[in-house]
Amino acid sequence: MVINKIKEIFVSLTIRNYRIFFMGQGISLIGTWIQRTTMGWFVYRLTGSAFLLGLVSFLSMIPSVFVSPFIGAWADRLNRHRTMIYTQIAFCLQTGILALLVLTRVINKQVWYPILILSFIQGIIDAVDAPIRQNFVMDLVSSRTLLPNAIATNSAMFNGARLIGPAIGGFLIMMFSEGVCFAINAISYIPVIISLCFIKISYPPVPPQKEPTLKKIFSGWKYSWENMPIRFLLSNLAVFTVFGMSFSTLMPIFAKDILHGTSATQGLLMSSMGVGALCGSFFLASRKNIRGMPTRLVYLCLTFSIACILFSLSGSIPLSMFFMVFLGLAGMMTMATTNTLIQSISSLEMRGRVISLYTMASASMSPLGSLLMGTLSSRIGARFTLIVCGLLLLLWSLNGLRIVPKFLRGVLRMLVISDNTDVYRQRVLAPEISAR
Repeated sequence: MVINKIKEIFVSLTIRNYRIFFMGQGISLIGTWIQRTTMGWFVYRLTGSAFLLGLVSFLSMIPSVFVSPFIGAWADRLNRHRTMIYTQIAFCLQTGILALLVLTRVINKQVWYPILILSFIQGIIDAVDAPIRQNFVMDLVSSRTLLPNAIATNSAMFNGARLIGPAIGGFLIMMFSEGVCFAINAISYIPVIISLCFIKISYPPVPPQKEPTLKKIFSGWKYSWENMPIRFLLSNLAVFTVFGMSFSTLMPIFAKDILHGTSATQGLLMSSMGVGALCGSFFLASRKNIRGMPTRLVYLCLTFSIACILFSLSGSIPLSMFFMVFLGLAGMMTMATTNTLIQSISSLEMRGRVISLYTMASASMSPLGSLLMGTLSSRIGARFTLIVCGLLLLLWSLNGLRIVPKFLRGVLRMLVISDNTDVYRQRVLAPEISAR
C-alpha cells in the first residue's frame, strides 16, 4: 500500500522526458540554492547594509516586469525546448563570471558594484526562463490530467534542493569562501544542459502570427482582468509575494544580528524552510485532483502570515527553525496551488499569456518586496519590518475568506458557460474546483 502511494506521488516520473529533466534540474537547483544563500550573506558581509541586500534582490528580479509579458506572448510560438537550453547556458556563463570576480578578489569591500550589474543580468535571463519553464512542464508530460502532479513533483524537486542547498552553502562559506559557492553553482548547470539535450520533443508547425505582439499582451491582460478567478489569483499572489515571500531577503540580518549566528545559521534557517516546503510538495503530489484548492489557498496564506509574525518575535535558533518549517510549507503550497489553479482554469490559447502574468505576480513583485523589506529594515529594524508585513498579509488573507464563494461561482462560469467546447474542462475540472 505504501509502495502504491509512493507511485501515485511520483506518477509523472514514469514519463521519459520528465524523468530526464527531473534528474538534471534537481542537481542544478542544489547549486542555485547554494548561491541564493551565499549571495545574501556575501552582500551583507561586504556592505553591512540592509538596503543593499534589498537592492541586489530588486535588480535580480525587476527585469521580469518588462520582459515576461513579451515572453508570455511568444511562449506559444517559441521552441521552448531550445530556449530552455539557451537560458541554462546563459545562467552558467553569468554565474561563472561572478565566481571568477569573487575568487580573484576583483569584488571586495571597496569595489562591490559588479554584483549589482551581474544581478541585473541574471534577472534578464530569469525573465526569459521563468515563463518558458512553466509552459515547458506541460510539454514534458503532454497530459492535462498529469499536470497537477507534474507541478507538485516539480515543486518537490525545487524544495528538496532548498532543503539541501542552503545547509551546504552555509558550511561551504565557513570552510572555503563565497567564491567557491558561486563556482559550484556555475558547474551545477552542466547536468541540466546535458539532460535537456537528451529530451526529445516535437512541436507542431507554428501558424503565421495573426495578432501583433502588443495586442496579444493586452488581450492576455484583458482576459485575466475580466475573469474574476484569475484576477483574484494573480492579485493574491502579488500581495503574498510582496509582504510574505520577500522576507527571505532579511535572513542574513536575522542569522547574524538577531540570532547572533554565522553563515551556517543562515543555511540551517533556509534549510528548515526547505523541510516544510518539501513536505508540502509531497502532500500536493499525493492529491489526485484539485478538489478544494481555492479554500485551501486562503488558509495557507493565513498560516504563512501567523508564522511570519511568530518568527520575527523569536530569539532562539531552534524556535526560529521551527517557524521556518511552517513558512516553507505554507509558502510553497501557496505558490504551487496558485500555479495549478491558473493553468487548470485558463483556456489553452491564453495559457502562455496568463502564465507570463503569473510570473510577473511572483518573480516581478519580489523585487518590490525585497526593496520594501530592505528599506523598512534600515529604518525600523528587521524584526519590526516582518511584524508589519505579517499583519498586512493577515488582514488580506482574512478578506480572502469572504471572496472564496464568489471565486467558485466565477470558476464555474469560466469552465462551463464561457468554454462550451472543452469536455475535460466542463466534466472534470469544474466539479473538482467548485467542491469545497
